Amino acid sequence: MSQHARSTHLATIAHAGRIWDAYLEQEGDPAVRDVVRARVRFSSPEVDHLYRTAAIIIEASWEEAVARAHGLDERQLSGLLRSVLPNPDEEGGPPPEQQEGPESDSGPSSADPSA
Repeated sequence: MSQHARSTHLATIAHAGRIWDAYLEQEGDPAVRDVVRARVRFSSPEVDHLYRTAAIIIEASWEEAVARAHGLDERQLSGLLRSVLPNPDEEGGPPPEQQEGPESDSGPSSADPSA
């Protein structure tokens, strides 16, 4: 995120026994955009990782984006948070790219078939 990108606190919600803060966060450099693209970022003091949605709000100005985001209710924010958490059983765990899952027969294998 650019040092000039904007962010504003939207709400504090409870989910799965944790307190989460939701922020609206502008994507990219606001000086080079004709429209404002923003996503929701979630953080909790109990978790070392930030979780972000894709850009879900696109408006003509930052003020319009903030107004739209403030229209999200707690149920909607909880749904967005659930959608970005790595696994319902491991909420607050490592981000998906750091999690190790069971090996699968589908996809590329590191085994050498000629061995």
